[in-house]
Amino acid sequence: MKNIRSEIVGCGSYLPERIVSNEELAKRIDTTDEWITSRSGIRQRHIAAEGEFTSDLALNAAQKAVQHADIDPAEIDLLIVATTTPDNTFPATATKVQSRIGMANGAAFDVQAVCSGFIYGLAVADNFIKCGQTKTALVIGAETFSRILDWEDRTTCVLFGDGAGAVVLKGRGEDDDEQPGGNGSGHNIGRGILSTHIHSDGNLYGLLYVDGGPSTTQTVGHVRMNGREVFRHAVNNLAAVVDEALDANGLARSDIDWLVPHQANKRIIDSTAKKLDMPAERVVLTVETHANTSAASIPLALDTAVKDGRVKRGDLLLLEAMGGGLTWGASLVRW
Repeated sequence: MKNIRSEIVGCGSYLPERIVSNEELAKRIDTTDEWITSRSGIRQRHIAAEGEFTSDLALNAAQKAVQHADIDPAEIDLLIVATTTPDNTFPATATKVQSRIGMANGAAFDVQAVCSGFIYGLAVADNFIKCGQTKTALVIGAETFSRILDWEDRTTCVLFGDGAGAVVLKGRGEDDDEQPGGNGSGHNIGRGILSTHIHSDGNLYGLLYVDGGPSTTQTVGHVRMNGREVFRHAVNNLAAVVDEALDANGLARSDIDWLVPHQANKRIIDSTAKKLDMPAERVVLTVETHANTSAASIPLALDTAVKDGRVKRGDLLLLEAMGGGLTWGASLVRW
């Protein structure tokens, strides 16, 4: 029996129509374009319209990913939505998407790991495929993060935006159609998800959280963050999990063609890339126009780089993220 590997066969993304610039925010709160840009690299963000929900964003991204993969939605037998901002406390937002996209069989559920959510969802789907329980999976990161922001807190509200990204995974034999590619000595490894690595440390819960919830305050609450400490842990944890992924596959940092990081903050991304000796031209950066879209940021950035032609078949991609919990993770993917 062949070993099975998950292959990303399609991707898609969606951003709400409304764009809010730094200049517009400066008219509402005590901030400036220069202050926001210098600290985060963000110049604008997309904000969901009234009546536009996380499930709507997720569905749009999913439909584009399914179209890109050229599959029938009825083939999907696992659907995962990574989100911190579900439509309702229950049922899962994924079940709404399941109904609307035309998925006939299998299971749909949400995962919650905040900004690391897409990596967690990818890890779950990858393992379902590798153990033979799933043939075709749809993994979506979708957020309406603007709905949990304190618009009086200039240290957090300027950092986030709304959006969704999705990928379609299919199982394939590890020996099927393997092609060398990329620019490194380790690039004779076959296509697909080579490995996923996820971590959390609940002792750091208080560094990034929302001060509400149905079991505590029965209110949604707002984002609260100790930015300095989150920055410090992000750079160290992300560099460590990247090396963990490379070591697991016998690869070196120089083998990576593209770093596709969670788009939290340009300073975090730059510091992580520097620690990994990654040149800036090999880092996919969308934070300037998307801001931090939490679980949606990696698939949004991936779709951008695939559709503009930067990512090519055979390239080695390193996806990484850190979020509240604290949670963090990485996935090594041969495109």
